Amino acid sequence: MREYEVPASYTIPEHANNSDSVFRHGEDSPDTVLFQVADDRGDLADITAAQFARTVTDVAKGLLASGVDLGDRVAIMAPTRYEWVVLDHAIWACGGCTVAIYDSSAAEQAKWILQDSATTLLVVDSAKQQRVVDEIDPAALPALRETLRIDQGLVAELTTRGAHLDDDAVHSRRAKVGADSPATLIYTSGTTGRPKGVILTHANLYAESKCDRIALSEFVCEGNRTLMFLPLAHVFARAVTLAALDAKVVVAFSSDWSTLVDQFAAFRPDFILAVPRVFEKVFNGAKQKAHADGKGKVFDLATATAIAWSESLDNGGPGLTLKLRHTLFDKLVYTKLRGALGGRCGAAVSGGGPLGARLGHFFRGAGIPVYEGYGLTETTAAITVNTPRHTRVGTVGRPTEGHGAKIAPDGELLLRGPVVFREYWGNPEATAEAFADGWFQTGDLGSIDRDGYLTITGRKKEILVTAGGKNVSPAAMEDSLRAHPLISQAMVVGDGRPFVAALITLDPEALPAWIRSHDLPADIPIDTLIRDPDLTAEIDAAVAETNRQVSRAEAIKKIRILPMDWTEATGELTPKMSLRRAEVMKKYADEVDGLYS
Repeated sequence: MREYEVPASYTIPEHANNSDSVFRHGEDSPDTVLFQVADDRGDLADITAAQFARTVTDVAKGLLASGVDLGDRVAIMAPTRYEWVVLDHAIWACGGCTVAIYDSSAAEQAKWILQDSATTLLVVDSAKQQRVVDEIDPAALPALRETLRIDQGLVAELTTRGAHLDDDAVHSRRAKVGADSPATLIYTSGTTGRPKGVILTHANLYAESKCDRIALSEFVCEGNRTLMFLPLAHVFARAVTLAALDAKVVVAFSSDWSTLVDQFAAFRPDFILAVPRVFEKVFNGAKQKAHADGKGKVFDLATATAIAWSESLDNGGPGLTLKLRHTLFDKLVYTKLRGALGGRCGAAVSGGGPLGARLGHFFRGAGIPVYEGYGLTETTAAITVNTPRHTRVGTVGRPTEGHGAKIAPDGELLLRGPVVFREYWGNPEATAEAFADGWFQTGDLGSIDRDGYLTITGRKKEILVTAGGKNVSPAAMEDSLRAHPLISQAMVVGDGRPFVAALITLDPEALPAWIRSHDLPADIPIDTLIRDPDLTAEIDAAVAETNRQVSRAEAIKKIRILPMDWTEATGELTPKMSLRRAEVMKKYADEVDGLYS
């Protein structure tokens, strides 16, 4: 059993309230720009600290006038946008607890969260979310008093409601909030059963913001810029947005992933945070374009050089030949890649799933180091992270300040520290099961090296045991398969079966260029395409590459290419792009059976 703990250089104030920085910045640096928000013409307009503090105060007064009491749950069901952050801080300022709901949630999902949390006030973004809520029988939500819409002038409406109150009403309420008060309720993704509500306190969020700013101080600092496009209903985006505000980073918001390259070019962020799939898509898109333009060999050589360059940084540095090659490809390839991220992006943070050492080395070698971290909703986002000072590509870094990690005898990762949650909402049985001797049992399998770097090797509940008794961890193989430009999603199967197999879906964005390059009809039916010998040969090559990373007993023996991709909308993926394994197995039971017939 290996254990590693890092002491804290900070303390958490007894009356910490995560709206404090709103008012501190408003008083101490009122003209500092904190946000840039698109106006009616689509142009980005500055929001200063003074303006933000004024808006938060006015909205908080409106919430007070609407009957929000100390500890009341107020839910937000909206995509990533500026008003999300305004509401979050206003809820904290009036002593409430924010309940986060993904804007893409189905009626049954929203119903469970609203019902279980006893939410009293719900804010939705637009008619889209309103229609979902309207599907729920009001009798099932007895605590819900009112639903408001952002696109119908929510901020103005709440400002009007609270206009008769003095600002002191907000500050009097804020004074009743303590570090141990619930700040937010975030429900687990429900990949294995009904979602559980994770209570995160103001102390949890305070510690997370502080740790993020310490670990990533080189770029989470005043005056830098970032574009927040991950869903704010997820703890990862929420925590980094809070840290950015506390550090006075300029933040812009977007929920449109289809035009990210154009948005990066316009906003020019200094750093970004994303899930691994975004980095996979950036790399695969660049590779596919290069091959389509007849420059595939150059790109492949540049890729190998970037990886070799990054690996050399951990082994004494590059030699003269590698330096010359790296300089050449920096001009030919890497500058264009950096340009796709706006030209100023010097770093990125990856979370929400494993990135993989190959991509980590590639981006570092190309001049955009990706600092991979690890965390869960129950740890208020990152509890370990690589940093500019302490990086080991392929790991998820070392524990942040004040936190400890250890590996149990069965390989399970255990965690403790101030970002670790206290309890599940209304579920003492699940809370008791989650802890052992004060350590949170993550359910993930991992290892810790002598320098404290953590590597995640799988998930206990996802371990497959073949009919021959071989234990197989599917995550690393699935990550390897998804690294191929044509592959969108992959799920390794084989529990109780004679061998390991995989279901694979194709990337709909990558297919048109591949079809053109192989002189196939643009309207070729997908059922025909997935049987094309050239395409199956490429997928087989990706499987062979994956199999080289595992033992023969773990190797994938058969695959089934599916005609439909998996998405959140069709139910196979969670909002953070994690596989809903049980749903996939249920929906594709015949395909899985066919692999073994």
